[in-house]
Amino acid sequence: MTATNVSSTAPGRLSAATIRGYALGSVGTGGFSTLPGLVLAYYLTDTLGIAAAVATFVVFAPKALDVVLNPAIGSWSDSWARRTGSRRRFLTIGAVLLPVFFALTFAVPDGVDAAGGAVWVTVAFIASAVAFSMFQVPYIAMPAELTDDYHERARLMAWRVAVLGIAILLFGAGGPKLRELGGGGRWGYLVMGIVAGALLGLGMLAASRVAPRRPASESSLGEDTSFSASLRVVRSSRPFRMLLTASALQAFATGTMLAAAQYAATYVLGNEGSVSILFAALVGPAVAVMPLWSRSVRAWGKRRAYLLASSLFLAATVALLGLLVDTGWWVYAVVAVAGVGYAGMQMLGMSMLPDVISDHEKREGGTVRAGAFSGVWTAVETIGLALGPALVLAILAITGFVSSTDDHHADQSETAINGIALAISAAPAILTALSIVALARYRLAAEDSYSQNGSH
Repeated sequence: MTATNVSSTAPGRLSAATIRGYALGSVGTGGFSTLPGLVLAYYLTDTLGIAAAVATFVVFAPKALDVVLNPAIGSWSDSWARRTGSRRRFLTIGAVLLPVFFALTFAVPDGVDAAGGAVWVTVAFIASAVAFSMFQVPYIAMPAELTDDYHERARLMAWRVAVLGIAILLFGAGGPKLRELGGGGRWGYLVMGIVAGALLGLGMLAASRVAPRRPASESSLGEDTSFSASLRVVRSSRPFRMLLTASALQAFATGTMLAAAQYAATYVLGNEGSVSILFAALVGPAVAVMPLWSRSVRAWGKRRAYLLASSLFLAATVALLGLLVDTGWWVYAVVAVAGVGYAGMQMLGMSMLPDVISDHEKREGGTVRAGAFSGVWTAVETIGLALGPALVLAILAITGFVSSTDDHHADQSETAINGIALAISAAPAILTALSIVALARYRLAAEDSYSQNGSH
């Protein structure tokens, strides 16, 4: 069996080509999730001269669209997979279109005023988001169709999260460097958009090549496959609701921590540049610790390993409350511990999702629903990540943070500095604790069997 012709319930060990191809898709998902968040707002305000309020709308409009768009694409891809036996067309369309629209996002011509630039970027960035969703939703659904093996899914996700961590670090550091190599300004951003967009597309095309093919499903031709019916099916799965709740709360927690990092670096640690170290400490451990989390699955099962990863992240965020008292090298060490937990949370949550999907599809008699589940999953995850910066800004407003209007940072009161410390510690700690409560209520036959019988 070739890597590009894998049954939806393929037994046994996945080929190296399949794992490599699927993992490379994270170059696209990691890069697109990182680079616009890092440079787009600055491009709008400091290169195109667009007002901050308008720039906020431009940046967040696609995220609001994802809430409706992703579940719809998931339902659509399910219908397509029933008729044709594959989601490859969705993946390929997204992989081909995203580089074009991503480059156009940073291609506002000279002479276009701020209003015209805002319209240009809004249209191009929304088109980029649609193309990304065309890829991302079936991409998240793929593991449930690549293999039905409990441990192979964990192995697949371990490689995916490792590549995801590398992609986030490379795009986070490399994007601004490409802009500088292009000469800065509009031309620099255009060079960055073209080169980064091409890399995104290549990673996504690699993943599309390993999309499984299977016989079209004739048994479900008479079933209700509408968008509303798919959402009803997703809501009916209690394991999915518990796993989704835990994942959403953790996305909210990590989004909060990342949004607070720059403020903590500048005003608590007193070194604006240390945000790069904090970022690397949180994301960097993903590559090194994946083998450890993979072994933990075989020793304890995914649910218990996920609880351990979440507890480790919770302990680290609680330890960051020490910023209320003092700072030092220990901050980076604690964030690195949080990074170990974060890597496990990412890998284990995503490897449990296909278990939930397969369990539900089997109980429904084999009906294809993976797209519906992955569409809702990605939409809720997007909401969680977007809420993080909003929570940080709310905490800063309550504690009296003073905004700056130029390169000179305003002096902050002790209350405001404590607010920043709480935003990077207490806020994600509370959200993670709530996620553990949801995860403790997660039950699935595969996990119950694992708990009773031990290692498989």
